Amino acid sequence: MSFDPGMLHNNGHTAYANGTGPGIRETGVVEKLLTSYGFIQCSERQARLFFHCSQYNGNLQELKVGDDVEFEVSSDRRTGKPIAVKLLKIKPEVLPEERISGQVVSSIPLHLDGKSAPGQVPTGSVCYERNGEVFYLTYTPDDVEGNMHLDTGDKVSFYVETNKHTGAVSARNIQLVNKKQMRCQGVVCATKEAFGFIERADVVKEIFFHYSEFKGDLEALQAGDDVEFTIKDRNGKEVATDVRLLPQGTVIFEDISIEQFEGTQNDPLPGRITARVGFADKELPFGEKDTKSKVTLLEGDHIQFNISTDRRDKLERATNIDILPDTFNFTKETREMDMLSAQRNHAVRIKKLPKGTVSFHTQSEQRFIGVIEKEVISASKNVSPTKGKEKEAEEGVIAYEDCGVKLTVPYHAKDLEGGHPQVGDKVEFSINEVKRTGLQSAVSIRVVNRNASNAKRLHGFIATLKDNFGFIETANHDQEIFFHYSEMCGDLDSLELGDTVEYTLSKGKGNKVSAEKVTKVAPVNGIGEDVSTTVLTGKVIRPIRSVDPSQTEYQGLIEVSEEGSKGKNYPFGIMGMSSKADCLQKGELVKFQTCTIAQTGQKMACHVVPQRRALVECVKDQFGFITYEVGESKKLFFHVKEVQDGLELQTGDEVEFSVVLNQRTGKCSACNVRRVSEGPKPVVTPRPDRLVNRLKSITLDDASAPRLVIVRQPRGPDNSKGFNVERKTRQPGVID
Repeated sequence: MSFDPGMLHNNGHTAYANGTGPGIRETGVVEKLLTSYGFIQCSERQARLFFHCSQYNGNLQELKVGDDVEFEVSSDRRTGKPIAVKLLKIKPEVLPEERISGQVVSSIPLHLDGKSAPGQVPTGSVCYERNGEVFYLTYTPDDVEGNMHLDTGDKVSFYVETNKHTGAVSARNIQLVNKKQMRCQGVVCATKEAFGFIERADVVKEIFFHYSEFKGDLEALQAGDDVEFTIKDRNGKEVATDVRLLPQGTVIFEDISIEQFEGTQNDPLPGRITARVGFADKELPFGEKDTKSKVTLLEGDHIQFNISTDRRDKLERATNIDILPDTFNFTKETREMDMLSAQRNHAVRIKKLPKGTVSFHTQSEQRFIGVIEKEVISASKNVSPTKGKEKEAEEGVIAYEDCGVKLTVPYHAKDLEGGHPQVGDKVEFSINEVKRTGLQSAVSIRVVNRNASNAKRLHGFIATLKDNFGFIETANHDQEIFFHYSEMCGDLDSLELGDTVEYTLSKGKGNKVSAEKVTKVAPVNGIGEDVSTTVLTGKVIRPIRSVDPSQTEYQGLIEVSEEGSKGKNYPFGIMGMSSKADCLQKGELVKFQTCTIAQTGQKMACHVVPQRRALVECVKDQFGFITYEVGESKKLFFHVKEVQDGLELQTGDEVEFSVVLNQRTGKCSACNVRRVSEGPKPVVTPRPDRLVNRLKSITLDDASAPRLVIVRQPRGPDNSKGFNVERKTRQPGVID
């Protein structure tokens, strides 16, 4: 821009942009200053005026952006635009003598990280209180005396200055009065009766604190808790005050390397490891807590570890120490193999081996042939309640020959394969020898040939299980045989209804027949042959004996109800039922097929499935009752967990179910309950006419009429008056 200073002094060509006459001066702030000209922002109006440096009356070197100036307004003759002339610098306003006390609310950031705009001056803020009201002021680094950095919470004093051009209020000449006490962190390392100690996180040092300085639940305070505190000097000693809990894991003393290193335990005394870290050899200490396992470290062990660096003093140590698997190939120690057991000898440096590596026995590859000389007697856990002691197990004896020498070897019930051998039975077996004691026993025993003189072994099926006895359905499915649990060979807990067993018949007192030496064997076909494909419908006219013990016959009986075969009866046993636990009652409808028993040629019912449907009478919290007659009871109990698909049954629902008999209590209950259809929804029945007419006839003036007296106003759960219900339209004279 070209400018001629002489044009400003032509008395005949002066104009004023604001319409004022000559001699009226205005004030403003230097907004921009270049080598020979600048711009002023007017204080009294929204205007920005050009000025030439030759119009400044004073030392131009002292003029700078932001200075207050006074000037007159003229106009540029060539362009007609208003300009400022006859500039004078205004001396700054004298600050008030009163200093205000306050504190730093937001300190000036030390590192802006490029977040501020170019040329922008960083600011902070302070606050002070006046007449109960808090005021906030901004400040810049130039406003702080002594060129020091203020932190949040520092107590300061300052003057308040108002920029009359912009109206902004700020703090000036800020002086530090009191530095805020810094909060320290640490971990409680010891607690005594009335005091404790904290390990500081800033220096390797412990500091004392009294329980009266703990702000929190003292009962919950324990060693290892993270805390923060303020340090104060009392009687020349540093103590921790205002102790408060921090979230667990806040305080960190050390940094652990991600990289793992390998080293050697070369020191005969524990506590130091020699390793090559980077390109230098290092000797690192470690403590008892730095080992991953409780394995004893010996000289020469090859180990791997991480390096922990203390944040306070930068000291390093080894941690997460673990022995490398190949270390036992280099050490000269004597190693043994064993299984973990309760023993007094103290084992060290234990290494886990693959399962099956350690064996206490050796088994012969050769198979031997022998004869049972003495039968094994199994221990019985299910004896009669009247007997005080359990029957102890006794080992059996097998006689055999090896290289012409007659020998005997003991055996146990757990080593039998298949059936239970008797005296004189020919068996095949292997010999097992205990390594430590040299004792031998027969294992993998299998019956080769039964002794003809022994009682014949029969097959049957478990029909009933009581507290300490049961019944076996014979192979012909026509009768049941009693057996006591003491005669059971094997695990009684695994025995279930329908399991195939092998047994021997014997006669006891009164010539009563019972089963002995009962052994569970592999399942066999229990429903006969020639199973028909036709599904028949019938009715149970006689249940099996386990349901009705008063009847003499064991077999149940089903009468066909279909046309063409109506009147035919088919017997059935426990093996003919699809669900062995189901309790078929007299009169129940069933669907079934027929089969032929190979031994007798008898036609029997098989795959019997009951067709039960009834209504739910009521449902309680966790149980309910079905309208179904079982024995003398006309209600059948069921538990809600027996309802299929997790449905919630309602009164009136139609259901299908199975009936099971509790062998101990003798009571029946429903299981596998399935809803067939939902019952009718309950309908609110209207009041009978007689009651409505009676209520209409009652007059409130009648002294003998019943009256309702409110004793206490009703209140809701939220303590509000009345009940929170919807208003209903009532008939006049009708009381709900």
